[in-house]
Amino acid sequence: MPASGIEPAASAAPFSPYVSLRSLVRGEALTVPPAASVRETLLLLDQRRADAVVVVDEGSRVPLGIITLHDVLRRIALERCELQAPVASVMTGGLITVPADGSAHQASVVMVRRGVHHLVLTESDGSYFNMVSQADLHSLPGTRQGDLVRAILGARDLPTVVALAGEIRAFVVRLVSERVVAETLCQQISSLNDLLTMQVIELLAGHFELPYVPWCWLVFGSEGRLEQTLATDQDNGLIFAAESEDDAPALREAFLPFARAVNEALDACGFPLCKGNIMASNPQWCLSASEWQGAFLGWLTEPQPDALLNASIFFDLRALYGQDSLANDLRDWLFERAASYPIFMRAMVENSLNWESPLTWWKGFRYDGDKEFPHTIDLKKHGSRPFVDSARIYALALRIPDTNTGERLRVTGERSGIPGEELAALIDAFQHIQRLRLGRQAAAPLMAATNRVNPDELHELDRLILKESLKQVQILQRRLSREYLPT
Repeated sequence: MPASGIEPAASAAPFSPYVSLRSLVRGEALTVPPAASVRETLLLLDQRRADAVVVVDEGSRVPLGIITLHDVLRRIALERCELQAPVASVMTGGLITVPADGSAHQASVVMVRRGVHHLVLTESDGSYFNMVSQADLHSLPGTRQGDLVRAILGARDLPTVVALAGEIRAFVVRLVSERVVAETLCQQISSLNDLLTMQVIELLAGHFELPYVPWCWLVFGSEGRLEQTLATDQDNGLIFAAESEDDAPALREAFLPFARAVNEALDACGFPLCKGNIMASNPQWCLSASEWQGAFLGWLTEPQPDALLNASIFFDLRALYGQDSLANDLRDWLFERAASYPIFMRAMVENSLNWESPLTWWKGFRYDGDKEFPHTIDLKKHGSRPFVDSARIYALALRIPDTNTGERLRVTGERSGIPGEELAALIDAFQHIQRLRLGRQAAAPLMAATNRVNPDELHELDRLILKESLKQVQILQRRLSREYLPT
């Protein structure tokens, strides 16, 4: 390391919205100690062809501030900053940080909301890990998306947000008609809906006297997996810090009116209230950190049908707004214990294998006899869900922090040695079914029909690929059975 304490720069890996930021960056980050001079910092930025450097405390490794090339040159020119002055005197403090184990998607949303070009990544103890820039997190193409993002961030009342929710749907319907790939579609939907929900939370939070304790808005199900489609209801909750069990009831009562207002506003935006009442406004899902642990522990120890149903929703938890560490700590706690309950894991596997293929033995289509929509297949129940369930099991067993199904399968393949071609076929099959679902939702006038398709109405190629995709479910389930159901 040079005498100034300056460390070499990092190089970024290819961007994927679902991967953790920790895996997105490579090598040592570019840092300077607070005593380094402005001249030394400028020389480093020039040598490394970098545009920013983080000022880090040499002892604790806590990030203190950030220096961008633009800012330091402006201060030299306009404020006549001395080149020998310590860099701490010109750095920008009040850093915006995100956990190193957060997702690229999360970082992109934070950058857009805060209007910044760099984010500092930290470890769980607050020490510095690395830095990520907008150049690392490539924005998805489309000027219309940029217009929507700016409009959402500029919204100052709920009626405006409600109107923008309709514009998001129209934007996505257009992308569906252009046959944009399903993974990109779901990521765009999730990014825009995340921003919309965060804006709703911010608009409403100021109207309530919320407790002065750390809290976080959680999302579950398809939203937690970044797999929202055009037909999705709410699955959310709230986690808060409480010093003791005795404090939790009063804190909950203080959060519930706010949570109810958010749920009702989201309903007005086109995200229907959850029929199963899995929402933050339900006292059952507005819990302290220890109460959430108790709920998860109850499902692990008593793998009854209700527990397996809850697992299929709540185990896909993701932090959306607030103190991310509360959600991350809860996920870590779950990973440490899940593998210790083999009966639960076996029950999850058996439940996922309880799937009736919509293919006949001669590879024609079998229909489920729905009276309202005969001669159709439910692409969610019989198509995408078995992929989602299998990926969730692997994530728990292998401690994979990603919530997205495609990313869970990718990491599973890397750790389990699934051949590349087989892994690609599994993911492509899942994405093809998702694209068919989105296409149907864009065209279906009735909510009940949004996941149903008549194979005879599909293009010949889509019908053929659907058959092959459903065969991949059987391949995935055979692998799952071999690995987790001893003979």
